[in-house]
Amino acid sequence: MTKIKARPMYGQPRPGGGGGGGGGGGNMMAQLQKLQDEMAKTQEKLGDETVEVTVGGGMIKAVMTGHQKLLSITIAPEAVDPDDVEMLQDMIVAAINEAVERSQGLAADKMGALTGGLKIPGLT
Repeated sequence: MTKIKARPMYGQPRPGGGGGGGGGGGNMMAQLQKLQDEMAKTQEKLGDETVEVTVGGGMIKAVMTGHQKLLSITIAPEAVDPDDVEMLQDMIVAAINEAVERSQGLAADKMGALTGGLKIPGLT
């Protein structure tokens, strides 16, 4: 009588095999957890970093955190012309928009250093 060895079904883990794939899944999970922890710390530190932008030849200065929180706007007295309020408004908008762009760039640089340039949705 011939004996037939039973083989595991395709896709089923082999005894002692850890589910196939070389058993490195635990190490991968540890690396991902470490990356997630580093990213959380970096994200938190961004709140302490600032970007400073000047427009209008230095007449308007905006300071913003890495979390895109506007900290201050400084307006030089000579920028205030009651006959041309529209120019002042335009400079303020330009300063804020540029500060946001620089702040986002700062965040992308810091987070990109951790991810090695990988484009992870929600981070860049």
